[in-house]
Amino acid sequence: MTPPPRAHPLLRLWRYAERDRRRIVIASAWSVINKALDLAPPVLIGMAIDVVTRQEDSVLAHAGITSVNVQLLVLAGLTVVIWAGESLFEYLLGLAWRGLAQSIQHEMRIDAWENVATLELRWFEDRSSGGVMSVLSEDVNQLERFLDGGANQVIQVATTVLIVAALFLATSWPVALAAMAPMPLVIWGSLRFQRRIAPRYSKVRERAADLNARLSAALGGIVTIKSFTAEAREAGELRRLSEDYRRANAEAIRLSSAFSPLIRMAIVIGFTATLVFGGWLVTRERLEPAAYAVLVFMTQRLLWPLTSLGQTLDLYQRAMASTTRILDLMDTRPRIVGGSTLLPPPVRGEVRFDGVRFAYRAGHPVLRDVSIACPAGRTLAVVGPTGCGKTTLVKLLLRLHEHDDHGTPRAGSITLDGVDVRDLPLPTLRESVALVSQDPFLFPGTIAENIAYGLGRSAEEIGAAAITAAARAAEADAFIRTLPEGYDTIVGERGQKLSGGQRQRLSMARAILKNAPVLILDEATSAVDNETEAAIQRSLAEVSRDRTTIVIAHRLSTVRHADAIVVMQEGRVIEQGRHEDLVARGGLYADLWRVQTGEQAMEHGASERP
Repeated sequence: MTPPPRAHPLLRLWRYAERDRRRIVIASAWSVINKALDLAPPVLIGMAIDVVTRQEDSVLAHAGITSVNVQLLVLAGLTVVIWAGESLFEYLLGLAWRGLAQSIQHEMRIDAWENVATLELRWFEDRSSGGVMSVLSEDVNQLERFLDGGANQVIQVATTVLIVAALFLATSWPVALAAMAPMPLVIWGSLRFQRRIAPRYSKVRERAADLNARLSAALGGIVTIKSFTAEAREAGELRRLSEDYRRANAEAIRLSSAFSPLIRMAIVIGFTATLVFGGWLVTRERLEPAAYAVLVFMTQRLLWPLTSLGQTLDLYQRAMASTTRILDLMDTRPRIVGGSTLLPPPVRGEVRFDGVRFAYRAGHPVLRDVSIACPAGRTLAVVGPTGCGKTTLVKLLLRLHEHDDHGTPRAGSITLDGVDVRDLPLPTLRESVALVSQDPFLFPGTIAENIAYGLGRSAEEIGAAAITAAARAAEADAFIRTLPEGYDTIVGERGQKLSGGQRQRLSMARAILKNAPVLILDEATSAVDNETEAAIQRSLAEVSRDRTTIVIAHRLSTVRHADAIVVMQEGRVIEQGRHEDLVARGGLYADLWRVQTGEQAMEHGASERP
């Protein structure tokens, strides 16, 4: 089924800017008044010629001002007033349009981000962060540039055409027809230009997004690039993408540059027609010299702005291409939405998975009828080989994923305190869970700010005592105090100034400070040293008391004291029980335990001895 055609970007922008419409109307009014005053001097010149040639028989004389000297003084006064008014409205329109540009770009950037933040994890996995950044940054800035100057230019060109056309028709309709003869050609050329240039600028924005995506990836992976001496390879890839961007721009520029010269050739026809035909009418005394002077000046005022129409349309089309991308991003609807059922207080933290089936790709199941119960206040461990579906359980519990790539929802139920997570508001669900992941993310800022992040309030609002207590519980306080600035130490982008173990302890402190009923550690110790693992284990023993804790781990030493251990393989639960029982059972868990503790290796070594 063919999707319905989308509205024009300008109409979509007007609909979006509902809260700014009054300001748009005011700014447009200032542009119209400014242009009307700008067109007045040629009329004053014509009136001055009329005064000096006809004197007591001039238009002003017929208005009751008979003295030539007084007529000239009146014209001088009108000139001062008009020029002052034009300057005033030039100032007002500058303030209005630039302020409007700043407001709309701010609102669009924030609204676009707020919508992006509601989208499911799959949406982000299918796109590059650099491409999204290109929309939120470059496209928004492109629209800002158009509103800052281009919108005023469009309105003033339209105002010029209407006022001058009316003046021409009122003065001499034959000259008006001659002067405006090129207008249909100009309008036709402009519309044709828009149709041809629009897809080219869409392509430019796409190439810019590709380039930004690669730059973002290169900056994020700079350590990997250096370790594999791939600087030249990355430079080559960036050169290729930059060349694609340059070529896309070159195609648009080639067409855009041809527009203005063609319009100029059409304009010279109108100007020449006015000059020759109007002059002929004056010699035949069918047109007053003063009126002829006004028409010649006005022809120049009418047609000359059209020479810059190409640049204005160029800016307009770039803005409309960017507007389309921004509004498309804002119109993207999340596929995962929250319910309206509230958890009965107090939240105990009982988690259950009943017959859960799920696939990221249709036909490739990751979870197969998984049923797991984690009573409130107990510690549950989930272990198994890589790819068995352990982390997927966390994503489904938090509703970060819910559909496969064909839109098929996961089957079975996942409940928190007996309420299906699909019936809970997403903030309620996620505020009830604190997650410590394998790769902890720290934001640019201080250590205190990163620990406080989980509560959604500033470090000052939370207070140093609470932040320090959380750090102590995570066994992070000791290393923090050895840093030059202590809790005010800047961690750098993604926490790059800290070691992996230090970042993990701060992530743990952040989760502890959140004080959620459910704590999840997803491979939280897989990438840390033994000392850090031991510290995390000690803090875990403290913070998991009377709290539902789900630990996903490869290292079985970190989960041996759990109240229950679930063993998964190929998306199924194949064993459940306590550590001692599972070891005694001799199944997969026992095999993994022997491998990790070295017992199996020792047995093989002993059997091979002579």
